[in-house]
Amino acid sequence: MDFGIHVCTFDWEGGPAATGATLAAVARDAEAAGARYLTLMDHFIQAEGFVDPTDPILEGYAGLAFAAAHTERVTLGLLVSGVLFRNPGVLAKTVATLDVLSGGRAMLGAGGAWYAREHAVLGLDFPPAGERLARLEEAIEICLRFWSGDDGPFDGPFHRLTETLGVPRPIAQPHPPVMVGGGGERTTLRIVARYADAWNIASFEPDVLRHKLDVLRRHCDAEERDPSEIARTILWMDDPRADPDAFRRRLDDYRDLGFETVFLMPFGPDPRRAVAELAALMEG
Repeated sequence: MDFGIHVCTFDWEGGPAATGATLAAVARDAEAAGARYLTLMDHFIQAEGFVDPTDPILEGYAGLAFAAAHTERVTLGLLVSGVLFRNPGVLAKTVATLDVLSGGRAMLGAGGAWYAREHAVLGLDFPPAGERLARLEEAIEICLRFWSGDDGPFDGPFHRLTETLGVPRPIAQPHPPVMVGGGGERTTLRIVARYADAWNIASFEPDVLRHKLDVLRRHCDAEERDPSEIARTILWMDDPRADPDAFRRRLDDYRDLGFETVFLMPFGPDPRRAVAELAALMEG
């Protein structure tokens, strides 16, 4: 199974003055260890209930652009972009810029957003889940339109664009891969079936994921799409170093369900050591 390194905490040794050098080293280490992806979170304050919201966190696309300058092969993306943080046209331009600067290595990770507190901190509206997911679908459509070379107008429920003119276009062809995160059965998995090149979901029990896959297959049938076209990825929510044997057993379960990649988080004040230990777990 492939793995990605998902950098989500920044309470590192040396504090802010050392953050740039540490992130550069983590990016290089992850690539050298064979990681397929390097991802960051898309949050503006730390995720309450996960870590202390007063802990440090970097803006995701700036962090990815910095990491791009220190890597050559690894795919770069957010896991996943909150749909309300950026106008979809700005998001399309941001991902296209990352793709050009990284030599075609950008990914659009996209999700419906969930963290009401940070939207209030930023002064952003936080509509009900149904509207957030409708905005997610429209944002993906707009990004794909900008990247297609079709510079005509776009008229959607939430955004009206006089042109979808975006130059330079991404290097990745036909466009940067789209990874949709989440497991909502009525809407999110339908969006996965319609638009996604890859799907990401948290490390639920295998029976839960087996059910989600059945729902996804039904949505793919409705979209007349082969579900094997959609790469299946897992975000491991705990530190697998706490129980390596249980981690490997669960990876076997996920592999049997057709999951191809697991994202691992390098917790702790020394992320370089964490990356090395996580990579060793994957080799074992």
